[in-house]
Amino acid sequence: MRTVGVEEELLLVDPESGEPKALAAAALARAEQDDTCQEVFEKELYDQMLEFATRPQSGMAELRAEIVRCRQEAARHAGETGCAVAALATSPLPVNPSFGVGRRYQWMAEQYGISTRLVCGCHVHVSVESDEEGVAVVDRVRPWLPVLSALSANSPFWQGRDTSYSSYRNRVWSRWPSAGPTEVFGSVEAYRHRVDDMVATGAILDEAMVYFDVRLSARYPTVEFRVADVCLDADTAVLVATLCRGLVETAAREWREGREPVPHSVSLLRLASWRAARSGLEGELLHPRTMRPAPAAEVVGALLEHVGPALEDSGDLKTARASCARVLREGNGARVQRDLYERTGSLREVVAECVRRTQE
Repeated sequence: MRTVGVEEELLLVDPESGEPKALAAAALARAEQDDTCQEVFEKELYDQMLEFATRPQSGMAELRAEIVRCRQEAARHAGETGCAVAALATSPLPVNPSFGVGRRYQWMAEQYGISTRLVCGCHVHVSVESDEEGVAVVDRVRPWLPVLSALSANSPFWQGRDTSYSSYRNRVWSRWPSAGPTEVFGSVEAYRHRVDDMVATGAILDEAMVYFDVRLSARYPTVEFRVADVCLDADTAVLVATLCRGLVETAAREWREGREPVPHSVSLLRLASWRAARSGLEGELLHPRTMRPAPAAEVVGALLEHVGPALEDSGDLKTARASCARVLREGNGARVQRDLYERTGSLREVVAECVRRTQE
């Protein structure tokens, strides 16, 4: 059974005003004093963000328990510093982000300027047996990544305004020079050559700054999916992780069977990514097989059909179907946020409710 780990970036906010607070260093200092939180929390680029990483898990029930535990620990340590955590991919209220200390972060802030805006994502690591298998997976999962973006979309507001996007984080993140979809690599050698060429341009510092939508991890024997917004509730995060593992296993089987990747161009994949960010689950998406518009429910169903045999073998198919049906019925995080704003007329109340849901 392939193991799965999740990294979530949580927004630190004032519990009264809902505005982001630059207290990451203080929250991390609290966590470092707690023996149960060793190697769980990590420093990120922004002072208004607290990131955690779960331990790798084989079972999705155990992964969910890990995510819930880490969110609760994050809330506790943030509370000790006078703030709260919210699983929001962008701040609904205006924010002027500040950056952590250190030469690396300062270089990024100076080099990329306004592109370094505060956004929070969910990264999923799925184990692979080798770099060869990993690159084969990277090549074959490409068309399906926008569906994960649509399911996880949780960033409709930006600087106090409705963006008309379901995942505005997706659009902000796409401004980074190394982010986005990739062409088919075909081999580990081609993948490594491309990474080396990118580093050699001087536009990025090292391999860790290669922000492909899905990439070989520089630290772990995994492929890392980087397309999802941080999800408002833990169940949606688990659904995304489940689908990621299903995609990896399905792609690995296709590779072993000698089936070639779908040769969609990067141009079409970028359009599919934009479409998912714009409409989420509210309208049409581009079907991963045809790159033509289709209802979101149909496209989600196609993803479930694609990974169905792998999920059946892991025992996750029934739960994944039920979770997809729930998100399609109740809406993703973007839909929840907009409904909250429609009812309350207050972005502060939106943040307060999202804090409550994050810490449940």
